Amino acid sequence: MSEKLNNVLNSIDRINSQDPNVTIVGGIEKPKELLYGQYMSECLAQHWPDADEYLQIAVRAQHIKRWHLKRSDFSEGKQGYLTWRKALGLFHAQTTKELMIDYGYEEVEAETTSRIIRKENLKSNQQSQTLEDVACLVFLQHYFEDFATKHSEEKIIRILQLTWRKMSEKGHNIALTLTLPSHLSKLVEKALS
Repeated sequence: MSEKLNNVLNSIDRINSQDPNVTIVGGIEKPKELLYGQYMSECLAQHWPDADEYLQIAVRAQHIKRWHLKRSDFSEGKQGYLTWRKALGLFHAQTTKELMIDYGYEEVEAETTSRIIRKENLKSNQQSQTLEDVACLVFLQHYFEDFATKHSEEKIIRILQLTWRKMSEKGHNIALTLTLPSHLSKLVEKALS
């Protein structure tokens, strides 16, 4: 790992360790976005071990300082949600770009990473697609069970179908190897049937 890459990843973690939102894992509170970034990097390293520095940074920074833009600051409903998500993507990309430049990356390198985070040309840009695959896999592996307890079966199946459509064939193949509790596996089977 290059010194620049190490510095940027550590900086992302320092920022995300300030997240006031926490997730409890094994009885221990952890900053929500710090944990998310670590899950993302672990998934990338496991399934895409040859990922370049730009993708490694994009995966770790996808939710950098996510708490900064609150959902409640945007209007209710689907349009407000989509506006919030778009603003988050731009914010994450710009924050990461600035960090990379601060640690010695060239503008063009930082912009390459920003494009990945913004998920530009999702189906034609392999790195953007990989970021999407990693996010979907991390959701299934670490967040799906909690999500399923809060929503109707109809909504869960719809979200699973939307998630599946965003993934590549490689992402699908990896997802099918995940070990999920039986009640979640049944929901996945329903969504894919």
